[in-house]
Amino acid sequence: MAGSPNASNMVVGLDIGTSKVVAIVGQPTDDGGIEIAGIGSHPSRGMKRGVVINIESTVQSIQRAVEEAELMAGCDIHSVYVGVAGSHISSMNSDGVVAIKEREVTPSDIDRVIDSARARAISEGQRVLHVLPQEFSIDAQGGIREPLGMSGVRLEAQVHLVTAALNAVQNIEKCVRRCGLDVDAIILEQLASSMAVLTEDERELGVCMVDIGGGTTDMAIFSEGAIRHTAVIPIAGDQVTNDIAMALRTPTQHAEEIKVKYACALTQLAASDEMIKVPSVGDRPSRDLSRQALAEVVEPRYEELFTLVRDELRRSGYEDMVAAGVVLTGGTSRMEGVSELAEEIFHMPVRIACPQNVRGLADVVRNPIYATGVGLLHYALQESRHGQGQESHGRVSSPHKGRSELAQRNSRDDHSALARIKGWFKGNF
Repeated sequence: MAGSPNASNMVVGLDIGTSKVVAIVGQPTDDGGIEIAGIGSHPSRGMKRGVVINIESTVQSIQRAVEEAELMAGCDIHSVYVGVAGSHISSMNSDGVVAIKEREVTPSDIDRVIDSARARAISEGQRVLHVLPQEFSIDAQGGIREPLGMSGVRLEAQVHLVTAALNAVQNIEKCVRRCGLDVDAIILEQLASSMAVLTEDERELGVCMVDIGGGTTDMAIFSEGAIRHTAVIPIAGDQVTNDIAMALRTPTQHAEEIKVKYACALTQLAASDEMIKVPSVGDRPSRDLSRQALAEVVEPRYEELFTLVRDELRRSGYEDMVAAGVVLTGGTSRMEGVSELAEEIFHMPVRIACPQNVRGLADVVRNPIYATGVGLLHYALQESRHGQGQESHGRVSSPHKGRSELAQRNSRDDHSALARIKGWFKGNF
């Protein structure tokens, strides 16, 4: 437990994924890291490929995850930063130009030039999620990262514009509001994940981050410190589970267990003499199967996924600029043999990354499945450091002020809750 946490500067990240909903409560540390105070996770039933297909189920999953995080952190959650993914997201690079009013760049000039860059024709039914500045130019001087206070007449900005389908975003907001929570911001999931797992050097040198989740695989390409390209590929862990279920003729929940415990993404790494029990459908007896035979089912799907990622990287035009190689994260990247297979396909260095700069429940959170959740906290705290998130503080209240029934209940249940949560983590990891 984080004692009585200072509730005023706490933030909450909510990663509503296809396979699970994760709520993480954290607060900034003095050295720019994050202290994790509580974490809650619940299987997600109402999502498919990053999009809500059942509001009721999604609301229940969010409620369970948030309640668990509240119990652990000993506080009430009022509002959250939410991650969004899915094939409905599109992105492009855009630019804008304005005249510098006072011959010296002021914050209002920067706001105006970014507004002019976002004024690109966005199609009907799309909503702008992010306008991410890449670089600025003043008169003929390009490559400026921080134009504030510089002299000149004309300011240009190059930005990466991310838009999402309005109805998909509204459905996610609706689910969160039905749980009695406010939405602080909606954030692109791969942008959040990149904040948790990439190093400064990787962003500068150029890197392709691939977050392989349950329903979608999210890509983000960085070079010279700025995000250059984002894409979503609708193949991920659920397809692998589905392949196992079909090929081995076993129910989906058993296929998921077999995948997590025994699957290997590279056939030559799997032992042919190591046998696993495969439950059958109905009341037929279970069968024995070698790990190698299982790997032969799994490998082609990962190969297809990495080939699609490589094609997208080529299409983006940044393939030669990612000197730091590929960084994999997300729950589906944890399988044995994934990085070796990826290196064979990309012909560049590959590493599997966990969230960095975290304290508190660090041993729990240092796991690729929490990349997006922790990244949402990094995003939120960066916003508040830049002074933009000030008005949305107080999104968590401490149990000492106006204790809600949940907070009162939690003080009684603390020890059993912690024991339950510890048991849950042991069972799951």
